[in-house]
Amino acid sequence: MDLGIKNKVALLTGGASGIGKETARLLLEEGVKVVITDNDDNQLKKTADELNNQSDLFTCPADITKLDDLKTLHDYVKKEVGEIDILVQNAGTVGAQGLFHEIDDEGWVETIEDDLLGPVRVVREFLPDLRNGGWGRIVFISSENGLQPYKDELPYDTSKAGILAFSKGLSRTYATEGLLVNTVSPAFIETPMTDGMMKERAEKLGVSFEEAIESFLDEERPHIELKRRGKVEEVAPVIVFLCSDKASFVNGSNYRVDGGSVATI
Repeated sequence: MDLGIKNKVALLTGGASGIGKETARLLLEEGVKVVITDNDDNQLKKTADELNNQSDLFTCPADITKLDDLKTLHDYVKKEVGEIDILVQNAGTVGAQGLFHEIDDEGWVETIEDDLLGPVRVVREFLPDLRNGGWGRIVFISSENGLQPYKDELPYDTSKAGILAFSKGLSRTYATEGLLVNTVSPAFIETPMTDGMMKERAEKLGVSFEEAIESFLDEERPHIELKRRGKVEEVAPVIVFLCSDKASFVNGSNYRVDGGSVATI
């Protein structure tokens, strides 16, 4: 299917691995010029080698919580490919974990900086580009946690709920300019982030990696009716659709890719 975005310019934050990497691959297949950014320059270079696209793929390291990094990133993008048409805001971390009384101010502040204020700063930096051409797309990656909070991830839950509200508000602000804003909310996807969580769980419980995943599904994510982790290949196509011309009447929506994890309609 031709998604109508050939020669568009996309910026993906958190593009060095997981969902971001797979989204970059699919966008490149659609003929999009793609800039991936991440705070790990070595992983960025490795990902660029793996994607093996010498003409339409560009990399620039940046920490999305730092204004100077974002300015440097913006300058690089303008120099290499011009103004962006598409922003996929994927960068984030699981942040501070534990029950509410176990998490201090520092844990809250760091998580909100990474998962809420970072995306706000990215949008602020690149919004003039996205408003300029009469056609634009912003896709935020939130989480099931934004709708169904878990007691041991409250800073992350809160940040992702904030992303849903931020996205909805933006969608009501710029739609008449041709800038459409939507969100994708995955649940427990096979990524380096959840790999790290499961390795830590396996060590804590004294079980294998696979047993840690199985017990996590049973005890912590009982509403994932498919009883497995999702795959990045099952999330990225939804993101790319929302980046496309085929999603021209989709605005202010949240697409849940969660295997049934959120227990409400």
